[in-house]
Amino acid sequence: METRRFGRTNHMSTLAVFGGVALAKVDQPTADAIIQQVIDSGVNHIDIAPSYGDAELRLGPWMPRIRKDFFLGCKTMQRTRQGAIDEFHASLERLQAEDFDLYQLHAVTSMAELDRCTQTGGSLEGAIEMRAQGLTRFIGITGHGMQTPAIFIEALRRFDFDTVLFPIFPALFADETYRRQALALLDVCEEKDVGVMTIKAIAKGPWGDREKHFHTWYIPFDDQAIIQRMVNFSLSQKLTHICTVGDHRILGKVLAACERFEPMNADEKEVLVEQQSHLEIFF
Repeated sequence: METRRFGRTNHMSTLAVFGGVALAKVDQPTADAIIQQVIDSGVNHIDIAPSYGDAELRLGPWMPRIRKDFFLGCKTMQRTRQGAIDEFHASLERLQAEDFDLYQLHAVTSMAELDRCTQTGGSLEGAIEMRAQGLTRFIGITGHGMQTPAIFIEALRRFDFDTVLFPIFPALFADETYRRQALALLDVCEEKDVGVMTIKAIAKGPWGDREKHFHTWYIPFDDQAIIQRMVNFSLSQKLTHICTVGDHRILGKVLAACERFEPMNADEKEVLVEQQSHLEIFF
C-alpha cells in the first residue's frame, strides 16, 4: 500500500490508518483475525481510543509483539489536565504499551469544548505533560461536525498541534461553507506541516429509525465500486490519510480500495459531489 509522510511526525504512514473502533464490539478471536488482516494488508498506523468499547483490551495482547511496527495514536475525551493524564495511563495499561507516538484531544466539536481543552488546567496541559515525560512524541486534535474545520483553524492558532483528524466525504463538500473551511484547514496544515487524517470516507447518511446493519454510527456504502470512488475522493485531497471503517465486515473493502487508490482530478471530484449532494448529513 502507498505511504505518505504524516506531516512533521516524518512517519511514512500508509494511506489507510487502522481505525481501532472496528474492535469495539467483537470477541478476542474475531479481533485477532481483524488485526492479522490489518498486518497482512501492510498498514503501519493505528488509531484507537478508550471510548471505543473493548478495542484497547482486544488490541492489547498484540502490542508487545507488534508495537515496533506501528505508529500508535490514542485519544482522550477528558477535558481536564488530570483527567487526561489518568486516562492516558489507563490506555497504556489496557494496550500493554509503554508509550504512544500520538496523543489526541478527541471529539472537540465546538468552540466551547476547545476553550475547555486549552484553558489553564485543561486536557491540553495533560497531553503536554505526557510529551514532556517522553510518553508521547506528538499531540493532535480530532473532531466531527459541520464546524470542525473552523474550530481546528482556531485550534492551530492557539497551539502548535502536530496532527488533525476530521471528516471528508463528497456530500460534505456539497456544503459550500464546509468545503471552503475544510480546504482552508488543509492549506493551514500544509503551511504548518501538520499531519492529516480523515474520517467517514464511505459515509452515506444517518441511520434515523432504520435498523442498524453495521457497527457504524452512520449508514456506510458497502458496494466495492462505490467505496473505491469514495476512498479515491478523500485521498485525492492533499495531505490526507483515511481512518478505516468502524465495522470489520467492510474493512477489507476499504483496505482494498486504499491499495488500489487512483487520484481523482478536479472534474471527477465535482461529479461525485454533485451525485451525492442530495444525501443527508448526519452531524
